[in-house]
Amino acid sequence: MGTNGCVSFMFDQKGLIVIDKEEVEMDEEELMMAALDAGAEDFAAEEDSYEITTSPDDFSAVREAMEAAGIPMASAEVTMIPQTYTELKSDEDIKKMNKLLDMLDDDDDVQNVYHNWDE
Repeated sequence: MGTNGCVSFMFDQKGLIVIDKEEVEMDEEELMMAALDAGAEDFAAEEDSYEITTSPDDFSAVREAMEAAGIPMASAEVTMIPQTYTELKSDEDIKKMNKLLDMLDDDDDVQNVYHNWDE
């Protein structure tokens, strides 16, 4: 294990707003334009959600614009986004990673855990 923040250079601090596709009535293009007009950096359509990324400074303005437009958000937070992802292929590695994440989650001294595992 490393010290606190020893791999932080591998992550970017970003605002992340996740919108469930089933909860929003706008079509994808309208939602993307609303987010970009509010100051978002990027908009991505995932399998069952939309992800809006912002700079940490613009996060509040974008979140407030989405709230004002009546867009329900599944989550909205400033978080750490990995610059690259790692794929675990063996079942044993996946089992070990899940165990590690569970152990960190159970530790009262750990407040946040960020990883670059491409689940």
